[in-house]
Amino acid sequence: MPLNEILAIVGLALLWVAAVPQIVAFIRKGGQPDPFSPWILLAAGLMLLGTIAVRTVEIGFPAVTNTYEAVIFFSASLCIVMAVLRFVAKKSSSIIRWSIFGGTIIAIALVMLTSSPIVGKDVNPPIPALQSYWLVLHVTMAFIGEAFFAVSFVTAINYLLTKDETKRQAIDRIMYTTIMIGYPIYTAGALIFGAIWAEYAWGSYWTWDPKETWALITWLVYTAFLHTRFIMKVKGRVSAILSIIGFLFTIFTFAGVNFLLSGLHSYANGG
Repeated sequence: MPLNEILAIVGLALLWVAAVPQIVAFIRKGGQPDPFSPWILLAAGLMLLGTIAVRTVEIGFPAVTNTYEAVIFFSASLCIVMAVLRFVAKKSSSIIRWSIFGGTIIAIALVMLTSSPIVGKDVNPPIPALQSYWLVLHVTMAFIGEAFFAVSFVTAINYLLTKDETKRQAIDRIMYTTIMIGYPIYTAGALIFGAIWAEYAWGSYWTWDPKETWALITWLVYTAFLHTRFIMKVKGRVSAILSIIGFLFTIFTFAGVNFLLSGLHSYANGG
């Protein structure tokens, strides 16, 4: 078995291991999160990044140009984002644990997706149109932003299921903070660097390709999230619903467009 696949399997195993102390923390009394899972999540993220690193060496170009590599990078980003949030959110550690657990489940599902026959694992150099560092910036920054959106998505579900108003306020802050961090990163990666790469690859900054269009729709949802909070002073349930819709659109932009719609991105198999 190739080294890159071994590292991915180790990363997946670590994700399952990280879920165990989280579940134990939910069962035991006290309500405090476990001290082990953030370190295990960080290790899992590094293993998944190791998968990307090995493939990068093998093809001689940053390995983020097909669906397998994109999913692995997304998962790695999510693991690292969750670990960092647990490290810094000491005052909200008992609240954010639900977000971390949900994010762990999403990361497990993403890595398991790479075992599907529709996600090719072949290590091949990208075609000339994909050999651009604008593409690398486009993909990596978009997925880092989406990792924050994934945490916000789980947090939004937790908000809707929580009845205690004090806890809701803390949950709302986490939901807002993760989108505030992810939004500019996603904007730079998905739209700005994506447009620059499009001009490099296709000779036009915007072509209304399905993935471009859905990336814009996703961005507009998160823009609406911030607009309703800053301008309309509306938050809570409205913010939670917009966060959920935004992430569902994020997943459709990545997976749905790739496999259901044809366009200029199709040949990238996830680029």
